[in-house]
Amino acid sequence: MNKQQLAATIWESANQMRSKIEANEYKDFILGFIFYKYLSEKELHFFEGQGMSQEDITHMDESDAKFVNYTKDAIGYFISYENLFSTWLTKGNDFDVSDVRKALSAFDRLISPTHKKVFEKIFNTLQTGLSKLGESAAAQTKSISGLLQLIKKIPMDGKQDYDVLGFIYEYLISMFAANAGKKAGEFYTPHEVSVLMSEIVADHLKGRSEIRIYDPTSGSGSLLINIGAAASKYITGENKINYYAQELKENTYNLTRMNLVMRGIEPGNIYVRNGDTLEEDWPFFEENETEKYQLVRVDAVVSNPPYSQKWDTKGKKFDPRFSDYGVAPKGKADYAFLLHELYHLEDDGIMTIVLPHGVLFRGNEEGEIRKNLIEKNNIDAIIGLPANIFFGTNIATIIIVLKRHRENNDILIIDASKGFEKSGKSNTLRASDIKRIADTVRGRLKIPGYSVRVDKETIRRNEYNLNLLHYIDSFTPQEKWDIHSIMFGGIPNSELDELMLYWDALPGLREAMVKPLSSDYVEFVCEDIKEYVVAHPVTAAYCSAYNMAFADFRGYLVGRLIERYKEASPTKEEEIITDDIFSRLAVIKAIVDDVADCRTDVPALAGMQRH
Repeated sequence: MNKQQLAATIWESANQMRSKIEANEYKDFILGFIFYKYLSEKELHFFEGQGMSQEDITHMDESDAKFVNYTKDAIGYFISYENLFSTWLTKGNDFDVSDVRKALSAFDRLISPTHKKVFEKIFNTLQTGLSKLGESAAAQTKSISGLLQLIKKIPMDGKQDYDVLGFIYEYLISMFAANAGKKAGEFYTPHEVSVLMSEIVADHLKGRSEIRIYDPTSGSGSLLINIGAAASKYITGENKINYYAQELKENTYNLTRMNLVMRGIEPGNIYVRNGDTLEEDWPFFEENETEKYQLVRVDAVVSNPPYSQKWDTKGKKFDPRFSDYGVAPKGKADYAFLLHELYHLEDDGIMTIVLPHGVLFRGNEEGEIRKNLIEKNNIDAIIGLPANIFFGTNIATIIIVLKRHRENNDILIIDASKGFEKSGKSNTLRASDIKRIADTVRGRLKIPGYSVRVDKETIRRNEYNLNLLHYIDSFTPQEKWDIHSIMFGGIPNSELDELMLYWDALPGLREAMVKPLSSDYVEFVCEDIKEYVVAHPVTAAYCSAYNMAFADFRGYLVGRLIERYKEASPTKEEEIITDDIFSRLAVIKAIVDDVADCRTDVPALAGMQRH
C-alpha cells in the first residue's frame, strides 16, 4: 500500500467516525490500535520462531507463570492469546469493547520491569478515550470493529519506503488542523526536512562506534528515526544508537515511544520522558532511586520546537543552560529551546534546529543571545528553507546548525528558499534540493546567489544581524536581450559561449552546426537542431561512452541487492551505490565536470546534484 492508497483508506474511515469523535482525536485511536496490532504480531512471530504450533499458541495465557516470564524477558511484555489483535478479528459478532478494555489493562500488568520506561501506560490515551466512541457499549463495539477492519489492511512489516506511523500522523494532522485549532507545523516535521537534517548530522557522526541522539520536542519521533537510519550507514553492528526523547503532551509522548519501537529499535536503547523540556531539564542519568542525577550529553540533537512559544522566565537567569548566553524573552522561547539543546551537546557533537526567521534579527534579549552564540563560535551554518513546507502554516523557516567547538570561525549561510516543487497546496523539498543543501554544508561551499561563508568581522559590522538578505543576493537576474539579434537575425556568440561546458563535452559540434554571419553572430546550418545534434557522430560517441560505463550496472545491482539481500542494509547500500554511479560517471564529460564545478565554487549549472 503506497502513501496515496493509505491516505484514501484512512480518510474514508475518518469520515465515517466524524459523528462519534472530534476529528483531531481520531488519530489517537487509529495509532493506538496500529501499535497494539504490531505488538501482537511481534509476539506471534516470536512464538513461531520458538517452534510453537498454532494449537500451542491458542493455549497461551497467564496461568503458566514460567512461560509468561520467559516471554516478558524475551520481548518485554506478554499478551495472552485471547487478547491478541488477530483474535479480536476472528471473534466476529462476538467481539465486544470489553475485550479491548481487558486486554489493555492486562498489558500494563504484564510488562517486564526492564521495559517499563518504554511500555508503561503507553495505551493510556487509547484506553481512556474508548468511551468517546459511542454512548453505549454496543455503539463503542461497532466503532472499534470498523477501526479494526481498517487497521488490518495497513502495512507494518517495515518494508515500506516511508514511516507508516509518522505518515498517518502527518496526514491526519494536516487534514484536521482547522478542527484542532493548532498549527500543524508545531507537531510534525515533514519527512523531507527530517531527511535533510539527518544527512547533515549523519555526515558529522561518521567514524563513531556508538552514538546518542536526542530530540527534546519529539512529537511523532520521526526526526530521531531518520537520524538513526542515516547514522546507521556508518556504524558497524546492532544497537549502537541510543535514542533520547522528551515530549510535553502525553498522547504525543506515547506516539514517540510507539514509533521508535515499531521501527525495530530495542527498548534498551530507548530513553524517553513525558515532561516540559524548558521547566524540567532532561536528560539526566539516574543510577537508582537514591543516587544523584548526572548530566547526559549527546552526540547529536535534532528538533523542531513550537515556534515563538510563551514560557516562564522566572529563575532562569541562573539556570546552567542559559547562564552563559542569556534568557530568552517570556513571549518567545525559541532561543530557550536552542540553548537547552546546546547545553546537552557533547564537545564534538552537532545539533540542528528548525526555527522562524525572526531569531536571526530580533533584538533585545534575543539579540544578546545571538551575539554570544556568534562570539563563542557556536553557529556553524544557517539554511533558509522554502516557505509553506510545513502543514497548516506558510511561515518561512530556517535550520540552524550548531556545535560546541568548531574549527571554522565563519558562518555558512545558505538560501535554499527557491529549491522546491509544488505539492498540492504546499511546497516540498525534492531529493535534488536536499542533496544540494547537504553537499553545500558538507563542503562549506560558496555558490553565488545560493551560499556564502561570512566572517565574524562582517557580522559585527552588521550588529550581529544574521538576516539572510544581508549576505546573499539570491534575486534572479533579469534576462538579457540582444537587440541586434532581434532586429537583424543571427545567434550571438556570447550566448553560445555560456554553453561551453557542453561544447567541451562534444568537441567539434559547435563548429559543425553553425556558420558565421559576422564576428559576433552566427546562424544554424540546420532546421531541426535536436535532430542534427542527435545524429552527429560526436553525440553517438558520447552516448556510447555513457552506455559502456553502465553496461554491467544491472548485474552490479543484482549482485548487491538481490543475491545478497539477506545481509544488505538499505541505508548503507544507498551510499555504496551512489559512489559507484559517480565512479562510472568520472569518464563522462559535462556530467562529472558539472558536479566538480559545484564543489569548487564554480557557478555554472550549480543546481545539478547527485539525484
